[in-house]
Amino acid sequence: MTSTAGGRDIIICEGVKKWFGDFQALRGITTTVAEGEVVVVFGPSGSGKSTFIRTLNRLEEHDEGRIVIDGVELNENLRNLEKVRSEVGMVFQQFNLFPHLTVRRNITLALTNVRHLRKAEADALAEQLLNRVGIPEQVDKYPAQLSGGQQQRVAIARALAMQPKIMLFDEPTSALDPEMIKEVLDVMTQLAHEGMTMIVITHEMGFAREVADRFLFFDDGMIVEEGTPEHFFEDPQEERTKLFLSQIL
Repeated sequence: MTSTAGGRDIIICEGVKKWFGDFQALRGITTTVAEGEVVVVFGPSGSGKSTFIRTLNRLEEHDEGRIVIDGVELNENLRNLEKVRSEVGMVFQQFNLFPHLTVRRNITLALTNVRHLRKAEADALAEQLLNRVGIPEQVDKYPAQLSGGQQQRVAIARALAMQPKIMLFDEPTSALDPEMIKEVLDVMTQLAHEGMTMIVITHEMGFAREVADRFLFFDDGMIVEEGTPEHFFEDPQEERTKLFLSQIL
C-alpha cells in the first residue's frame, strides 16, 4: 500500500521470515514505511507483532527475506547494524531504566559513552528532552521514585536522546495503570505531529485513530489486512479482522 505520509520509504521489508525452533513467528512480511509515516500494528497475542518490530533493529535476527532501514540493509555486517541502531529508537512495555542511576544519568549514559558528548552538553540535552516529555522536575530522581507513566516518559526521552530517525513502540502503555496511559500517549501524539517516523504496537484505538496514517493487522505471523484508520473502523474486509475488532472496540 502507498504511504499517505508522502516521504521516501525509510523502512523496506521484503518476505521477512523468522523461526523460533519449529515455530514460524513471521511468515513472509512485506511492507514499507515512508519517512514521517505513523504505522500502528495490532493483532492478537502471539501474532508476530513484537517479533516483527524487533527484527527492525535486529534484536531478533530474521531468517529469510530482506530488511532495509534508511538505505542500509540489516545483515551480518556489524557496521550496518551499528548504523541502523543509531537511527532507530525503541520503547518497550517495561521501562528498562537503570534503577541505580538518576533520570539524568539514564539519559546521558549513551550520550557520553557512545556519542562522546561532554558532560555539560549531555546534561543540557537531558534537561531539554525531559522538558519535551513534560517532566523536567524529575531530572535528579531515581526510577523507583517515579510513577510508571513518568518512567515510560523517561524511557522515551532516553530513546530520543540519540536523535533517531525512527521510533519503535512495543505496547508502551500496557504495563501502566489506566490513569497514567494518557500522559504517555500525549507524548507519542506530539512526536507523531512533529513528523517522527513511528511504528507503534498498541490496542489504544482512540490514540491510533488520531495519529496513524496506516494500520497493519497481524495474525499468525502475517499481515492479514492493512489500510487507513477509516478503513478499519468503517469497512474492514477480512473476517479475522472484524472478529478481532469486535472484541477490542
